[in-house]
Amino acid sequence: PSRLGGPWLLGVLACLLLWGSPGAWASYLRRSSSCMPIPHRMALCYDIGYSEMRIPNLLEHETMPEVIQQSSSWLPLLARECHPDARIFLCSLFAPICLDRSIYPCRSLCEAVKRSCAPVMACYGYPWPEILNCNKFPADHELCIAAVSTDENSSSRRMPRASCKDCELEEASTAREILENLCANDFAVKIRILRKNMTTTISDFDLDPSRVEVLKHGPLLRTEIPGRLQQWLDIDATCVHNIMRGTHAGVFIVSGEVQSDKVVVNKAYAWQKKNRNLHQAVRRWKHHRCPEQVG
Repeated sequence: PSRLGGPWLLGVLACLLLWGSPGAWASYLRRSSSCMPIPHRMALCYDIGYSEMRIPNLLEHETMPEVIQQSSSWLPLLARECHPDARIFLCSLFAPICLDRSIYPCRSLCEAVKRSCAPVMACYGYPWPEILNCNKFPADHELCIAAVSTDENSSSRRMPRASCKDCELEEASTAREILENLCANDFAVKIRILRKNMTTTISDFDLDPSRVEVLKHGPLLRTEIPGRLQQWLDIDATCVHNIMRGTHAGVFIVSGEVQSDKVVVNKAYAWQKKNRNLHQAVRRWKHHRCPEQVG
């Protein structure tokens, strides 16, 4: 038998719904399927909470090399942190748990992951694949794997949404370039970001309200900037993750644009002693006049 354990598995077992009408989804795996260890090379699902999987899997991949190759193509999407249950959903199909019957993801789990992740895939020109058509999966009253984190159960915080725009820390090349960047963007702020946890799939970040220095507020009121930036921290997990680079806390100069009900950060610089160009640019900013202001 499989060696079972881990917080993910406990959550899944807790979310397995009562057995309803069997149907095609509840058929026993009588065909030439076998249990195999989930290999280290299967990064998508290795160490997910159980050690063995069924081959062929629920996507009809018949060999382990095929499973590894096909599953690896989903790793970039997981890196975008588009939904906390994306890995559970994908692994329930790529590496189904080795039980005496097939257990598919619930339709509601598929729909929740699709709702958050399909827009991110669309950013890069990839549609949600037909093989993951949510209508193919069982309704919630049947035996299936339900969502662990849902919009309803997480009403206290917004479901993180990854940005289509990759953002990384900028190198503070010259003070002039930094000033040009500040002029080109709607707002610029010096802020301190704190990471609230290091253990969950989705990292939570907080803005230190005592460490907000507005350099440029643009169309925003100064008083609304902290709230807008906290919203950015809540919904653009990928961008913030890239900026933080695994640190617990940091001070940054961020600049960006205002888009209707949210702000989008375009540039971020780490506020460090060695960034002399950044320090010089911020000092000069108080007396700097942007090109559109001249004349």
